Amino acid sequence: MTGGGTGGHLAIVRAVKEAIVSSREQGVGSNERLIYVGSTKGQDRAWFGEDEDFDQKYFFETRGVVNQGFIGKIKSLLMMAKAALQSVKIIRRHKAKVVFSVGGFSAAPMAFAAKLTGTPLVIHEQNAALGSLNRLLKPYADVFISSYLEESPIKAYPVKAVFFENARIREKVETIIFLGGSQGARAINDLALSIAKELDARGIRIIHQAGKNNIESVQQAYEAMGIEAEVFGFTTKLADYMKEADLAIARAGASTLWELAATALPALFIPYPYAASDHQYYNAQFLVEKELAWVMRENEIDKEKVLALHDEDLSEKSRGLMESIARDGSRQIANLLKTYL
Repeated sequence: MTGGGTGGHLAIVRAVKEAIVSSREQGVGSNERLIYVGSTKGQDRAWFGEDEDFDQKYFFETRGVVNQGFIGKIKSLLMMAKAALQSVKIIRRHKAKVVFSVGGFSAAPMAFAAKLTGTPLVIHEQNAALGSLNRLLKPYADVFISSYLEESPIKAYPVKAVFFENARIREKVETIIFLGGSQGARAINDLALSIAKELDARGIRIIHQAGKNNIESVQQAYEAMGIEAEVFGFTTKLADYMKEADLAIARAGASTLWELAATALPALFIPYPYAASDHQYYNAQFLVEKELAWVMRENEIDKEKVLALHDEDLSEKSRGLMESIARDGSRQIANLLKTYL
């Protein structure tokens, strides 16, 4: 299992890994050995450095190639080449039967090594706009999985079961949740505070993920308006907060988008404008085109249009979201990988 750098990539590795371990504990396919290969950069080591579900973990000195100057690109490619040779040795040492890649620069060495050694390569793409590495390797993958592509053999996105268990049909807005991620999103914070008085006047409760560095200032702003809002940064209770809400205003990272879908929670997406290949916008558009969500660019935020959403009957979108995602994505991918053993 390889790839990472950011939580969106790493969450897929974790979800599929947990599905394999769960089936092993149930006595189904007890011989799998799991190996993780990532980078010293990004969040890879923080997620899996101490993870005992993996028989071996390897972290290479690699970094991204995009957004580097000419000399920086050369250095990054040399680091990738060295790590790819090491990856070839790892495949041979462990007699790997399949490489599962989730993309990101962390995945490059092992993905290239898979092709050099003739080892089957299975790729999972999280976003509607393909990442640069996955776009390059897609023609060479034995299986390419994407919830956005009709030809994908698996459409279900790996989402934790709790989000499906919390699903319910929404009809009207009694509670709204603002989701800017654990780091926060200034545009979403500003929008929330700009309409807070109108929401409070309508009796709408506010839940607000303001980002760990913005909790105090956002909380003080609500208090100055005399509004009781639940404000937080990082949380392990996100599924519970989503369950309580009737409408979300959120970024459109893949994990957030599909967790909202699994919870049947309608959303207005405000994509991060600097995401690679503008992938958050295209993630949101996937649901917008099915009339299951709304999207606004940061520079197009219209307070009156946002408030107008609170008068809509949400039940049709909520039901549609519930039908848009199957709940066994992790298990389906795990079972696919086990066919190579």
